[in-house]
Amino acid sequence: MELSSLRCFQVVARHEHISRAAAELRVAQPSVSRTISRLEAELGVPLFDRRGRRILLNQYGAAFLRRVDRALGELEDGRRELAEAAGGEGGSVAVAAETLLTLGELLQRFRSAHPGIAVRLFQSPPDEMARRLNAREVDLCLASQPLAGAGLVSVELMRETVLLAVPAGHRLAGRQRVGVAALDGEPFVTPSPGHWQRVLTDRLFARAGARPAIVCEGNEPGAILDLVAAGLGLALLPVMARDWRPCEGVAWVELDAPDCYRTLTLVRHKDAHRTGAVRRFADFTVEHFRRAAAPSP
Repeated sequence: MELSSLRCFQVVARHEHISRAAAELRVAQPSVSRTISRLEAELGVPLFDRRGRRILLNQYGAAFLRRVDRALGELEDGRRELAEAAGGEGGSVAVAAETLLTLGELLQRFRSAHPGIAVRLFQSPPDEMARRLNAREVDLCLASQPLAGAGLVSVELMRETVLLAVPAGHRLAGRQRVGVAALDGEPFVTPSPGHWQRVLTDRLFARAGARPAIVCEGNEPGAILDLVAAGLGLALLPVMARDWRPCEGVAWVELDAPDCYRTLTLVRHKDAHRTGAVRRFADFTVEHFRRAAAPSP
């Protein structure tokens, strides 16, 4: 069983699509198909269910994928451990986050303090971040909601209030505080399901017995403030959005909800080898947010 076959299977299992996997692996589609067929013949079971042009990971494939992720993860840890021993103070760290807006100032300061460490960034939804950690594709994740999965450990970096952003001419503009029930039927701009802002919105409205009218959902959280200013709808945004980018067309209102906040955590896999570069980035990140939260003298 060759390592190249296992890596090919891992990519195909992630995409459940031969052509997309071939594009990522930079090989021809027939080569990918032959590799998967040989692997299935060697194992004696089908790893995918074929449905026309689609392939779906079946129960055998899912069970095998867990082992493959673990095995390839261990090999990657070993490679990086040896590279660290031979490379001194350099190295690299791979980081995933739901939004990259949180990382700007942190990365600027880290690169200044550790110019020899290379940083790779990935923007990923929560389920993808958990998968990347398990597959050792990333070392650390900055997550705004809990990541599911055994072996994942986290440390809280910050907790910030989430506010209701409303267009300047809206009936709620000028209000200091409003209950969630009063927002029943209001048009809302929100990221796609799975993003922390959408999870929070759905939870608060469900508890209040209300329902927002979703008029826009997408994968560009940074554009939400502009859409609110354009009058498209309301949105839940963290205090950071108000403080970092003032917008004349938006008014801010507190929500009368006890748990209307975002908790940012730094997540890693407890079994993954932590190189010196990863440890330095993790320690620097914790200290960066600790200083940011400290009151000014």
